[in-house]
Amino acid sequence: VIAHPDGRLAVLPIATPALATAGTGDVLSGTIGGLLAQGVDPFAAACAGAWLHGQAGLRCAAAMGTAGVMASDLLPQLPLVLRDLHRRGNQ
Repeated sequence: VIAHPDGRLAVLPIATPALATAGTGDVLSGTIGGLLAQGVDPFAAACAGAWLHGQAGLRCAAAMGTAGVMASDLLPQLPLVLRDLHRRGNQ
C-alpha cells in the first residue's frame, strides 16, 4: 500500500517471498530515489518504483525460486523490466 498525505492510495497486488530478504528494501528505496532524481512526482515515483521492484522480484522468483534470492539479484532485472515495459508501450 502506498499512501499520500492528500488521501491518494495505491495498492500493488504484486507479492513474492523472494523479496522477503535482507537488502531488497534498499533496492526499492534506491529505485524510488532514482525516479525522484529524474523529477518524477513523489507519489508516482513510489508507485512506479514499487511496481518495478515487484516485477524484478517476480522475475527472480521465476528464474531462481523464492528461496535464496539476494538483493543483488534484483539489480540486473530492473533494466529488463523497463525494456519490456517500453516494448509493450511501443506496440
